[in-house]
This record gives sequence, structure tokens and C-alpha cells, in this order.
Amino acid sequence: MLVLRHLMPGTTVDPEVGTQLNWDQYATAWARLHGGFDPRVAAPVVRAWLRFAYHVGYVLGRLRVSPTVVTVAGVLLCFCVPLLVTRPGNGLFLGALFVLLAAVADSVDGAVAVATGRTTRLGYVYDSVADRLGEVAWLLAFWLVGAPGGLVVAGGALSWLHEYVRARAVAAGMRDIGAVTVGERPTRVSVALAGLLVAGLAGLIEPDLAAGTITMATAVWVLLAGFGLGQLLSTIRRALLDAG
Repeated sequence: MLVLRHLMPGTTVDPEVGTQLNWDQYATAWARLHGGFDPRVAAPVVRAWLRFAYHVGYVLGRLRVSPTVVTVAGVLLCFCVPLLVTRPGNGLFLGALFVLLAAVADSVDGAVAVATGRTTRLGYVYDSVADRLGEVAWLLAFWLVGAPGGLVVAGGALSWLHEYVRARAVAAGMRDIGAVTVGERPTRVSVALAGLLVAGLAGLIEPDLAAGTITMATAVWVLLAGFGLGQLLSTIRRALLDAG
């Protein structure tokens, strides 16, 4: 997703469960679940993405598709990525396509929940677990293409630590999401998508270039995750000291 999706402590679900919301109602409800960030005043690309997710979520809500079904579909799409990248020919391009489809599902499951008034804390937990499983699948695909195992493990560990530290800080009394860092979930989606695409193009030129390219993509993942964790820790320190 292009913007963080965090159910804040004390947030309540919409009272009329199953009621379809129009865009303005949806944007208000979405902002309440995301630390007050209003999607109607977001950057054009972010706003367009969120409106797209809303419209797809609205249609799926009308069809009575539950957010959990969309979440599970997104995880299955992620699990397909390491299976596809080992295919000769267009495997890396198919892997990139499935990363994109999984990213869409990751946005749409939340849109279905908000648009139909079915946001719950349990759903947030499921969604967070699904995100971590999906990233493990993408990093496994990087390793299968040729990225060093140690670098892949470092990328996964830093990304997991980023989310864990934020969750613990909120539990410790931080009142919002802290900071939108360079190591957030949308960054990981972008690196996975671009990395597989560029590796696929490099492989068309020379098959051995794919491994080197995906290694560079993994290194970018690690650097952004590490820098983002530093940003988050700095913000958390200030927030908790102020709260104390």
C-alpha cells in the first residue's frame, strides 16, 4: 500500500457493519484509521491509488466478498512469486506481475473493510501477518534468482524489526504511527517490483546479469530498511520522551 495502514489504539469500527460508504465517507473513515491522514489531500499519485482501491473495494463489497478472502488471495499471489522466477524465459517478468497483483490485493482488502464498515483489530492483525509472509516470499524469490543469502536475511530482518519496533512503541504509549520512513511497506513493494523487472531485462541481455541485478536490488532493500529503522527509532525516542 502507498500509505501506512495502522489501526490505532482506541479506534472503533463503524457502527453500521456492512453499510457501503461513498468516497467522502470512506475517506473520513480511512483517515480515522491512519492517524488522521486524509487521502483527499494526498499527493495526486497516492490519491489516485487510494481511489482506485476504494472503487475496487466498493465493487467487491457489493459482491459480498470479505476482506479476509482478499487478504488470503494476496498471500497466495505472493507465494507464487518464488515459484515463477525460476521459470526460464519470462519467469522474472511473471514474478514482477504477481508482486504488483499482490500489492493491489494488499490495498483492496483494507478498502473492502473500510467501505463496508467491517474494520476490526483482528483484521489488522491478519493483514500485518499477511504482509510479512508476502515479503518473505519476495525475498525468497530474490535468493532463488541469485542474491546472497546473508543479504536476503538482513533485508527480511530489518523490515520485520521496523514493523515490530513501531508496534511496541504504540503499545508503550506513542499516540500515532511515529514517522513515515523510507523503509515502509510501499518501498518494499517498489523494490521487489522494480528489482524483478530490471533483473528480467538484464537477463535478456546476458543470463548471468540477472543475479547481479537482483543482488543490487536486495542491497537497496537493506539500505532503505536500515535507514528507515534509524528514522523510526529517532522519532519514537522523541515521542516517548515527550509523552513521559
